[in-house]
Amino acid sequence: METSADSMDDDVFETIEDSRLKINAINSQQKGGTPSPTGYRNYKPPAEVLKLAENDIIESVEPIVHKTILLGDSGVGKTSLLVKFDTGKFQSGNFSATVGIGFTTKVVTVDNTKVKLQIWDTAGQERFRSVTHAYYRDAHALLLLYDVTNKTSFDNIRAWLGEIREYAQDDVVIMLLGNKADCGVERAVRREDGERLAREYNVAFMETSAKSGQNVELAFVAVARELKYRENGTRDSNTFNVNEYIREQSEKPQCPPCTT
Repeated sequence: METSADSMDDDVFETIEDSRLKINAINSQQKGGTPSPTGYRNYKPPAEVLKLAENDIIESVEPIVHKTILLGDSGVGKTSLLVKFDTGKFQSGNFSATVGIGFTTKVVTVDNTKVKLQIWDTAGQERFRSVTHAYYRDAHALLLLYDVTNKTSFDNIRAWLGEIREYAQDDVVIMLLGNKADCGVERAVRREDGERLAREYNVAFMETSAKSGQNVELAFVAVARELKYRENGTRDSNTFNVNEYIREQSEKPQCPPCTT
């Protein structure tokens, strides 16, 4: 019986046994040789494919950079909060006032996915406010701070939120942070006041302390989670709710009891 033109035993395709024998021959004769994964004779993957496998480039693809800006009056602890999150350390004493803009980059892992935050520390003084405006426009997230021991910094939050509404994108992630929550007897703003203001403007809220570490990491991780879900297009509140996440995480033991 003649063999048809499209026989599986022609010059193109190999039988399983032929492939196995050829793989053994390649491995013994050519150091570092790569057997054919397709069954085609003399097949060699392109160099870029081999490099992809060797370097596991799929896992090392750079995540999207999410621009995250710290805002608030001068002295509310923006720089201290950023340093605490970035290094895990609290620098005692007062920082000199931030002049203009500075930033650092931090990668946060959310459900085995890397979320890259480019965190900008801004000056709160009025003379630098116009500089800050230019950075609102392409921001993905804004962390707005006030000092719980400084009533004026809290009263100015409405003005900050007004500027955010005017200059930032409509879908920017906003989180309100009452900082220096460890300063018990010096407190001038109640937690309830911060919660009420956050509800009024429909933004997430928590109190933080760069000194004790209270909720510092949680604040940035919550923002990263919200950004991740928005990036994936899953903005349904039934899928992820940042306020609910903050509430659940805040109920877990995180640090020694604070003085507030």
